[in-house]
Amino acid sequence: ETKRRRYLSQAEMVRLGEALSKAEVGELERAMSPYVVAMLRLVVLTGARHKEILTLRWQEVNFDRGCLELVDSKTGAKEVFLPPAARQLLADLPREADNPYVIVGKKPGSHMVNVKDSWAVIRRAANLDDVRIHDLRHTFASLGARAGMSLPLIGALLGHRSPQTTARYAHLADDPLLDAAETIGAGLTEMFGGAKNG
Repeated sequence: ETKRRRYLSQAEMVRLGEALSKAEVGELERAMSPYVVAMLRLVVLTGARHKEILTLRWQEVNFDRGCLELVDSKTGAKEVFLPPAARQLLADLPREADNPYVIVGKKPGSHMVNVKDSWAVIRRAANLDDVRIHDLRHTFASLGARAGMSLPLIGALLGHRSPQTTARYAHLADDPLLDAAETIGAGLTEMFGGAKNG
């Protein structure tokens, strides 16, 4: 698949949040498991890969330390840190007896496997037809860059082992630069406002 530079704008994030809220109360075109919505919210809030959240076990959730202690991931064992909203979401999520997984699947004792159809419904409701679930992870990184966080720090949050992996997100740091240029430019335009008329 071609590498894309796709992450959600603030307006798109608002639309996604509204669609997820509608999904929670059954107001979309089809009913869906509350675990689908929880998985998507956790991806947004943590920047974790969606497969890491799908296969997350309760024994890997450390509420005291405020993190997920993943035994295995694409890059091996790693920690995923939880902001307060993610901790609250996990605390409120119902646990199924005899199921070790956080995101419960249809079969007893299993985790959810396929979220493609549910994601398509949520995407349509949010008018985000070109957005993949992985773009939510990209959005997490973009917000870190926008806040002025360094690429090594963002890489640590995403669980990258190699700086080269995080370097793929370097373009996200352009946003704060563009914001700064626009702020300075607006000030200069105001100062030079009368110059055009001589």
